[in-house]
Amino acid sequence: MTFWPFIGPIAPYRNPPIEPQYYAPSREVITAIVLGINTTITTLTNHEYVIGQEVRLLLPYGSGSRQLDEQTGLVIGIPALNQVVININSTLADPFLTTPYRNLPQIIPIGDVNTGAINPFGRSFTYKHIPGSFINISPE
Repeated sequence: MTFWPFIGPIAPYRNPPIEPQYYAPSREVITAIVLGINTTITTLTNHEYVIGQEVRLLLPYGSGSRQLDEQTGLVIGIPALNQVVININSTLADPFLTTPYRNLPQIIPIGDVNTGAINPFGRSFTYKHIPGSFINISPE
């Protein structure tokens, strides 16, 4: 009886570190929030979010709208390349403030490929990913 030898750890060049810029969609810095029945978020740069994607808001102290911190919602509209409308009712939230602080307000997608792949067709090989899952777009 022959046993395969122990392979050992993976060499560093075969296991590159995770680089956030190689995963889409990524987190975005929030520059403005329009409060209402649905909340409109303006980001510093153009985002890659899609309708139906689940997102989370991270609002540090000093940025206002603290009632929205850690709230999750679904993207229901994309009025501009740097804006997203989410289904979070923010009518009772405090106004958003732009801050010069080190911790910037952010919107981040929820999900990853490890938990996002679903196969709705039983044993077939047709897969799709849940909206909001990260996609590896690294050059390697």
